[in-house]
Amino acid sequence: MTLRFEDIQVGDSMPSWSRKTSFAEWNRYAAVNDEFVPFHMDDAAGRRAGNEQGAFGMGNLRYAYIVNALHDWIGDEGTVREVGCQYRAINQKEDTLTVVGEVTDKTVEEGEQRVRLAVNVLNQDGLATCPGHAVIVLP
Repeated sequence: MTLRFEDIQVGDSMPSWSRKTSFAEWNRYAAVNDEFVPFHMDDAAGRRAGNEQGAFGMGNLRYAYIVNALHDWIGDEGTVREVGCQYRAINQKEDTLTVVGEVTDKTVEEGEQRVRLAVNVLNQDGLATCPGHAVIVLP
């Protein structure tokens, strides 16, 4: 099913999208993005960087999760036009991260049917770790 502009209303929520993260996920992400930073891979380095629990996840992985969640929701006919976020809390080992989003605006600009969303990545305790925004274009 293709998500259409007329199907969306301000205040609607996108489907939540979750992933559990640990060394395995961080290692795959680092391998693809050449991001083998010691505090993401080694507990001692993570502690030296100020995280008592040790190594911690990449901020950019949460950004990628937001983009993946949007793509899964809008399908192949939609376009992710813009995403921005801030990293506000550490992604600890074994966290379950869930991308959430709410439609804040719908407009037609430059011939595109644009939907704006407030997005965030919550951990398993409901802590907002990565607030941001997104703009998608729908058919």
